[in-house]
Amino acid sequence: VEQTDGLSSVLIGRTQAMRRLRQDVRSVAESAADVLILGETGAGKEIVSRCLHNHSQRAKARFVAINCGAIPENIIESELFGHEAGAFTGAQKRRIGKFEHANGGTLFLDEIESMPMSLQVKLLRVLEERVIERLGSNELIPIDIRVVAASKANLKERAAAGEFREDLYYRLNVVQVDIPPLRERREDIPLLFQHFALIASAQYGREEVPPLSAERLHSLISHDWPGNVRELRNLAERYVLLGEACTFDFENRPITDVSEEWM
Repeated sequence: VEQTDGLSSVLIGRTQAMRRLRQDVRSVAESAADVLILGETGAGKEIVSRCLHNHSQRAKARFVAINCGAIPENIIESELFGHEAGAFTGAQKRRIGKFEHANGGTLFLDEIESMPMSLQVKLLRVLEERVIERLGSNELIPIDIRVVAASKANLKERAAAGEFREDLYYRLNVVQVDIPPLRERREDIPLLFQHFALIASAQYGREEVPPLSAERLHSLISHDWPGNVRELRNLAERYVLLGEACTFDFENRPITDVSEEWM
């Protein structure tokens, strides 16, 4: 199955945690349910969301991504719902929002924990009724989308603390997909490093990648990777560009005991 659906070439890893993640994606992708993805920064939440889209019946339609934490609070509503001409100062013409743009496909809401509370109420209505209203309009517009939300925070704890709407959390959490942090699947680190190094060597026109010394490979496996896969990818690119001159910021830290079979 891994060879036919292509997931193993995107969600890379041989550990049980990654096998389980790929199976979860396969199981969830074909359903119509909205999905909540939980994972630390750099763990690959958008990659998983794209896999859910690409392996669903919506694959030929649009995948639209928006980072709720990167858009100022005063314009995120317009970004999501769109607006009519004259809806507010500077709105000179109609604008289609992300919900409409994703119609028929998938809308990915990254960093959902950063969405303003006032907007969470409107999102809840969209999820329940599948209709939107552009700013400055009274017209209800039906939409056919799948919403995939992602968070690096524990939304249940946020809801208990009054920092996230509890009803929205339970509405989003119909299906939950958890992405394991890199430190919990250390066996995959050499494979991932090689993968990213090969991509970087092709991108930057480097004919070959210097082999890692046993000490550096040990360092890779023993590091905790707070930036997860993104941090590892960036290091692999630097290594391709700089070779042996590339310093691993964590090289001088004590090396914990790691299994020789990972080497």
